Amino acid sequence: MSGEAGAAGPDAPAGHILVVNAGSSSLKFALFGREGEERQLAGAIDFGTGPPRLSASGPLADRLQGRAPPPAGDMAAAVAFLLEALGVADGQTPLCAAGHRIVHGGAEFDAPVRLGPDTLDRLDALVPLAPAHQPQNLAAVRALFAFCPGLLQVGCFDTAFHRTMPALARRFPIPRALHGEGLERYGFHGLSYAHLADVLPGLVGAAAARGRVVAAHLGSGASLCAMHGLSSVATTMGLTALDGLMMGTRCGSIDPGLVLHLLRRPGASAESVEALLGRESGLLGVSGLSADLRVLEASDAPEAEEALALFALVAARGIAALTADLGGLDVLAFTGGIGANGPAMRARIAARLEHLGVVLDPDANAAGGPRIEAPGAPVAVAVVPADEEAVIARATAAVLAGQEGSAPGAP
Repeated sequence: MSGEAGAAGPDAPAGHILVVNAGSSSLKFALFGREGEERQLAGAIDFGTGPPRLSASGPLADRLQGRAPPPAGDMAAAVAFLLEALGVADGQTPLCAAGHRIVHGGAEFDAPVRLGPDTLDRLDALVPLAPAHQPQNLAAVRALFAFCPGLLQVGCFDTAFHRTMPALARRFPIPRALHGEGLERYGFHGLSYAHLADVLPGLVGAAAARGRVVAAHLGSGASLCAMHGLSSVATTMGLTALDGLMMGTRCGSIDPGLVLHLLRRPGASAESVEALLGRESGLLGVSGLSADLRVLEASDAPEAEEALALFALVAARGIAALTADLGGLDVLAFTGGIGANGPAMRARIAARLEHLGVVLDPDANAAGGPRIEAPGAPVAVAVVPADEEAVIARATAAVLAGQEGSAPGAP
């Protein structure tokens, strides 16, 4: 285990594990039992558009009912609101630990770690590689420390799952000195892929799951991961989460010359180009309408159809490319908000991959799986709802119990 790995030992106080996923436009949260298995609350404060919206489900959801979330833009206030609503300070909902999704762990953090001032300082240095997510991730950690100074907090990293990639798969074709500075492919969505790797054997069988697998995490952020032996061997995101597939508002892989062209335009700056490629492109930019797949699928506008068709083409092209790393394809697994809930998009993508043996059963696909390939098709196709919170909870429970490394299925 890297960094400040450690744990509260077996004498740690009873209570809940709070899982925190602080994103660029939302605070997702969940409460689990001390063993990291029993989920008692799941919810989110969404700051995306309009007034903040609070949603919650589970046995403890009533503690949040009727409360107005704080204004958008202040992650510390959102965390304080959540803790106060749950009654953490007065013992209504005692906590024994908190686990956090942290987007970028760089080369150093390859397993869950106990968080502290030194660890946070080292993670601050990675903010330029994940400017939309890392500051919010770390703000949530610091807010929890301010509210609960003695609480064990554990960081779980989206990049950690991909540290098994071969050195060649991590390299960019840039000068060796730059590679030596850490400019390499890290990959993201690792917590989602860890969950998928944990459940896939039960869906397609152990032999197929340990074979040549491409996992597609499709949502507002989107990426692909080639797995062999349930480990990452290649992925589409790179040094940052802007690379790879077309996404909700992110462009994905484009000609670097286009970036240079944009930078040379009058009045352009690195910040303005970063905003254009990260927040104004993707489905939103191509359609000119929305980054929401559901809005585009309900629209008759030709621009909406073009955006959907391009999203499918880019995803299919990426899946086919990753078969070069695997030497073929045994399993295609869809996850993420679009991957798990978008049957029409799954069908669009699969239609471009029939030459690889990907053929869907239309009825099974419409029903959402979990197995959606046509009878006799050579490639198994699975649908796996994402559950990053469960991975974080188990990893946090493992640290809490004083175990080395992480729980099964955690990065």
